Amino acid sequence: MIDEDGSQLGIVPISQALEIADDRGLDLVEVAASSKPPVCRIMDYGKFLYESSKKAKLAKKKQHTINLKEMRFRPKTEEHDYQFKLRHVRDFLEHGSKVKVFVIFRGREMVHKDQGYKIIERLKNDLADLAEPEGQSKMEGRHLSQIFYMKKVK
Repeated sequence: MIDEDGSQLGIVPISQALEIADDRGLDLVEVAASSKPPVCRIMDYGKFLYESSKKAKLAKKKQHTINLKEMRFRPKTEEHDYQFKLRHVRDFLEHGSKVKVFVIFRGREMVHKDQGYKIIERLKNDLADLAEPEGQSKMEGRHLSQIFYMKKVK
């Protein structure tokens, strides 16, 4: 049996341990049931649960998740539309998200894959000051995709 301040009280019968815990107004909690003899601790169990939930909330609060945003282009995307979408990609990156850029081909546009690769290369050049491409661009069916992530600040 372990006391509330962490000192050991030795091997005590269960009835006596319950009586000691009740006299102190605390709970008797079994800590290690598989050991011989089982180890119990005198503690305020409600307070223990409260503190552990606070620690869990604090750990979750400090945790940072990375979102994956998507932006779609077409091989025939005009200049104004390209600039508009580029601005959005920059905003996503500045707010800490990764961005997956798609160039979507429809119908006969599959013959002109080179235009899709030109758009991806242009994006790489326009985002070079802010982001880095993750791996190589790849064809996934009728989609050409490339992931960008924010550069590490040194």
